[in-house]
Amino acid sequence: MQLYNKLSAKEREALLEEAGEDRLTLSFYAYAKIGNPELFRNHLFIAWDQMDVLGRIYVAHEGINAQLSVPAKRFNEFKAFLDDIYFLENVRLNIAIEHDIKSFLKLKVKVRNKIVADGLNDETFDVRNKGVHVDAEKFNELISDPNTVLVDMRNHYESEIGHFQGAVTPDVDTFRDSLPIIEEDLKEHKEDKNLVMYCTGGIRCEKASAYYKHRGFKNVYQLEGGIIEYTRQVQQKNLENKFIGKNFVFDHRRAERISEDVIANCHQCGKPCDTHVNCANEACHLLFIQCEECAEKMNNCCSDDCKEIAALPYEEQKALRKGKGASNKIFKKGRSEVLRFKQ
Repeated sequence: MQLYNKLSAKEREALLEEAGEDRLTLSFYAYAKIGNPELFRNHLFIAWDQMDVLGRIYVAHEGINAQLSVPAKRFNEFKAFLDDIYFLENVRLNIAIEHDIKSFLKLKVKVRNKIVADGLNDETFDVRNKGVHVDAEKFNELISDPNTVLVDMRNHYESEIGHFQGAVTPDVDTFRDSLPIIEEDLKEHKEDKNLVMYCTGGIRCEKASAYYKHRGFKNVYQLEGGIIEYTRQVQQKNLENKFIGKNFVFDHRRAERISEDVIANCHQCGKPCDTHVNCANEACHLLFIQCEECAEKMNNCCSDDCKEIAALPYEEQKALRKGKGASNKIFKKGRSEVLRFKQ
């Protein structure tokens, strides 16, 4: 029984380009009690591999978090498959605003302890006791209310390139870091303020909304479908767009442009720029913001040291990496000391 990818990313990329068929980039999540995540994982992999579905999927006892690329011609088949799973019937699918046939190049279905790492060990916390979901129109109304505190539940490198006007954007590297910080900052307003949260597609603020209700906050709301669905509704209903910049996404596209505003800067020269890249030195692979001029000057690298390594023949680079773990810089997401204009 095949439960792994037979093709490399490069082989898959070549096949996708040759086929030239339309694909849909989408995401969904569901919090549910899954008794045997390993068995469920295998079931998903076998079915989706046959449908030529690609993507990154996490399964845990608490539910599923999926980001996928689906052949457009097989979308109805894919949707029917989901509807046959009791807790995924009519699940909201966040269809990307911009599509790319190469948004994902492999099918990875992994079993995790949690679909959203939160650092919590509280058995009395029920993630299904969530806050009030609001659509784009109600969201705009709520965040215009002076009695509302709007909080971005994403990480610093996401909000750096785009966020809602007036939002609190915690300076955090991970979701688990944000939970206690926000609670401490807003502890005086558990009963007298509307706590409104948003994230990319809804999965993080859904858990956060349940957590803050658990911690005593009375008026808790979340943007249903996150920034992705908000943008769709704004376009369809001709609503005022209150999101500025880009929406960071976790696939090869890295971001979708929501407004023409460029609110970030190149981490190397400081000029306005909101293009995330990964350092071309595979031993580094640091995520950072780089303009076209710096990309050309630095050969797509984050530092002179990485530029020298990336210029070496591949086998020499491979030999330098041998026996070494991944650089910690890969997790700093733009905070490396080599970046003069980092946030």
